[in-house]
Amino acid sequence: MSDIIEDNKYVELSYKIIDEKTGDVLTGVEYPLGYVHGINEVLSEEVEAQLQGRRAGETIEVPFSGTQIYGPRDESLVFTDLIENVPEEYREIGMTIIMENEKGEAKNFIVTRMDDKTLTVDGNNPLCGRELLFVIEILSVRDATDEEIEAGGPIDDEGPDVLKGPAINEIH
Repeated sequence: MSDIIEDNKYVELSYKIIDEKTGDVLTGVEYPLGYVHGINEVLSEEVEAQLQGRRAGETIEVPFSGTQIYGPRDESLVFTDLIENVPEEYREIGMTIIMENEKGEAKNFIVTRMDDKTLTVDGNNPLCGRELLFVIEILSVRDATDEEIEAGGPIDDEGPDVLKGPAINEIH
């Protein structure tokens, strides 16, 4: 059994996204993520191509532009209000608040600043406007089972649990 990534191989990996300017880790995963290479379309073609032919134990780095994927920052999506106008359950840095516009369309806003008098929320994707590095560590590679190939990813007692997440499938 070859441990080289190619079609119909089950691959487990971990990843983190790093801001190239600051070196800060912006996001990552705590547990390995699995997928079937060449079957599951969760990874962008570019990332999948970078993984092709690699082995377990290797780490690859894929640079990408947050602006290219999420667009430029839009300062009209940043709002500051008096803290007394914000329910207490939303008064926490990093809290996600779902708001609707006049058309009823939902948008996520993240609490980014707070002091004794004001609270600021930002509707921009936290990765927009940044130059980023997608660091992928290949943890294991093996032949996928027929069931995994059919599902495109790992199988557990509750059914398929395929690799998901915007950080993965939107990186071009």
